[in-house]
Amino acid sequence: MADIKAADVAKLRKATGAGMMDCKKALIEANGDFDHAVEEIRKKGQAIANKRADRDATEGVVLAKTTTDNKNGAIVVLNCETDFVAINEDFISFATSILDKAIETKVSTLDELKEVELEGHKIGDLVAEKSGIIGEKIELGGFASASSEMVIPYIHQGNKLATLVSFNKEIDAQVGRDVAMQVAAMSPVSVDKDNVPADVVAKELEIGREQARLDGKPEAILDKIAQGKLGKFYKENTLMNQIFVKDGKATVATYLKGIDAEIKVNSFERFSLNN
Repeated sequence: MADIKAADVAKLRKATGAGMMDCKKALIEANGDFDHAVEEIRKKGQAIANKRADRDATEGVVLAKTTTDNKNGAIVVLNCETDFVAINEDFISFATSILDKAIETKVSTLDELKEVELEGHKIGDLVAEKSGIIGEKIELGGFASASSEMVIPYIHQGNKLATLVSFNKEIDAQVGRDVAMQVAAMSPVSVDKDNVPADVVAKELEIGREQARLDGKPEAILDKIAQGKLGKFYKENTLMNQIFVKDGKATVATYLKGIDAEIKVNSFERFSLNN
C-alpha cells in the first residue's frame, strides 16, 4: 500500500473540492496515483449525481454579468437542493466560473454551455461531479446570453433573481440599471405589445370574453370588452408600457424618451428561483 501523505490529500482536495476523507480514500484506492485518484473522485460524483437525479433542486443562485465594455453578457441559474449550499462561497464561486466561461465563449444556448470546457472538463460533467462532492443534486437550471451596443445586468440581493437587458445604443449605466431593476420587480412578458407571443394574446382575449360573459354582458360586445381588457394587460405586462417604478407616474417608454428619444430596449432576460 502506498504511503498517503497529508500534503497529497490536501492537493487532491484543492483539485477536486471533495472532502478530506473522500480524498484520502481515493488515494488509497488509487495506490497513491494522483491522476487516478482524481478520476475516482469524478466517478463517485457522477454516481451520486445519478442517484439524486429525481430530487428537487429548487434552491441555488441566479447570476448575471457582462464584459467590461458592456457589449456582451450572460445570465446563469445553478440549482441545488438547499439554501445552505446556495449561500456557500465555493458554490457561488463555481457558478461564477461557469458564467465567466459562458461570456468568454459567447455561447447562446444551455446545451452549448454544457459542452464548453472548464478546467479541462465539460461544464455539464463538472456540474454532475459537483453534485457528488456536495452530496446534493446540482444542475444548470437556466441560461441566456445577449450581445448589443449596451448590455446591463442586475442581480437582486441574495442571488435568487437576476436580469439582463440589452439596449440599441450606449447609455448611462444607472439608466440601464434602473430598467433592469424594473424587469426584476415587475416581470414583464415582453418589451412591447408587438412582442407579446400570439398564444398569450389569444389566451388573454379568451379570458376577457369569458369574464364579460360571466358578468352578463351581451354576446355582441364581448370582443370589444375583451380588447379593452387586453389593452390593460399590455399596460401592466409589457415593459415599455408599465409604470416606471422609480417614478410612479411615467411609463418606462416615457422615462427613456425623456433621456434620449433614440434609446430602445432590444431584449431582456429574467430568471428567478421563485417562478
